[in-house]
Amino acid sequence: MIHGVPLPDGHLCVHRAPDHVVMEFHGEIDIAAALKILPTLDAATTPPETLLVIDLTPTTFLDCSGLALLCRARTRLEERDGDLLLVCPHPLILRMLRILHLTQRLRPAPTLEDALRGRLRAAG
Repeated sequence: MIHGVPLPDGHLCVHRAPDHVVMEFHGEIDIAAALKILPTLDAATTPPETLLVIDLTPTTFLDCSGLALLCRARTRLEERDGDLLLVCPHPLILRMLRILHLTQRLRPAPTLEDALRGRLRAAG
């Protein structure tokens, strides 16, 4: 994985913290971008990783391919008792998540700090 540097396609930046990985999705996440992101997403949801944060703050568009990435990451982590935190401040993406009944499953938070704080409260 490349850490802290956008990948050449410009759709992904990955950061490692001591206890989690943050993947920022950048720009328009459509089927072409999703196919480029998928290998890195799969690596970030493979043991020993147990906590992944996907940050949609730099995202300008997310289609069903992007939603499929989010659900795939959630499922892969849940299979190993891991967790996915989603950062999403965008009203239109949040509306789409609500319409598709994905807010309970993905639990979006407006900021990275809120997502991490929410996880600590849930664990404590």
